[in-house]
Amino acid sequence: MDIEVIAEDGFGGGSYENLFREIMSDVGKAFHTEKAALVLRPEVPLFVFSVKLRAEPSSKTIADTANIRTEGSITHLTVTDERYAPDILKELWGRFGRDSVEQQTRFDMEVKDVPEKDISSIVIASGEEYLKEIVGAVWRSMPEGIKNRHTYIDGSAVTVVATEERLEPWMLEEGLGYHKKIMGAGKDV
Repeated sequence: MDIEVIAEDGFGGGSYENLFREIMSDVGKAFHTEKAALVLRPEVPLFVFSVKLRAEPSSKTIADTANIRTEGSITHLTVTDERYAPDILKELWGRFGRDSVEQQTRFDMEVKDVPEKDISSIVIASGEEYLKEIVGAVWRSMPEGIKNRHTYIDGSAVTVVATEERLEPWMLEEGLGYHKKIMGAGKDV
């Protein structure tokens, strides 16, 4: 993940860069982040955190997050992305009942009398939820006490403009400028 920090205080800028990296890593989004720009102007106060994802978030199906195979009347699932294991189990129980779904281990499940095709296309996470997780991680990276925030989201770009004071039009314009730059990822951010 390429991070540009725009701050007058080198120590503070480095600290925020490290915090941002840690939080994005903790929530499993560092790998999915191509580029980020952190604008730190505590004297105003104004903070603009802009993130460009490697790809536009999309919905995840069970087939995207688990290996599926059928043997006779039993469909076996092995979860390949552990973050989705609880969501997969919840969806299977909700659709087919607890009596039809057996959880062998945290990552291995069996479903009785349900064809693979009926399981593989079940949506377990929407792109919208993914974006909420990114915005949440950005908010966690910002200084405590920041009350006023505005978020721009376009495709694979997310920008949060924040201040302790009232969000002035010039602040929103500045944030939108960084948002447009990060959308071009790699161009003058």
